[in-house]
Amino acid sequence: MSSAHTSATPFAFVLNKDTRILAVDDDPILREFASVYLSTPTANVETAESAEAGLRKLECGDFDIILVDLDMPGTDGFEMIRQIRAHPSLCDLPVVVVTGSEDILSIDRSYQAGANSFVTKPVNWRLLSYHLRYVLRAHTSPYES
Repeated sequence: MSSAHTSATPFAFVLNKDTRILAVDDDPILREFASVYLSTPTANVETAESAEAGLRKLECGDFDIILVDLDMPGTDGFEMIRQIRAHPSLCDLPVVVVTGSEDILSIDRSYQAGANSFVTKPVNWRLLSYHLRYVLRAHTSPYES
């Protein structure tokens, strides 16, 4: 048996660069979990309870990535993503959908609206941290089209 399997690896933060995250969800428990599980010494999480509140925060803040639920009262997540993509200063913001809807139509509509990624609930927060790191790296890395 190799030593890699027998020794414990020390805990490390996945989001270890300066990152501002906005989590938009009408569920107060999910907002609290996002704050607790995604915050690190270098990653700051703000939350909003609706698409309207989230859009106001986006206009006032400089966020690196946004998490958007699809099913919210008032403006839904699909429309929120469309508004982000139509806004000149927000159009390049990485958008990750975090939702309980995992049907093909919801997935297709999310990407058609402009989502960069799609994650389903219940959320594995550690896995989501790695997912966000990947989306952020892909967003900031130069690539050929």
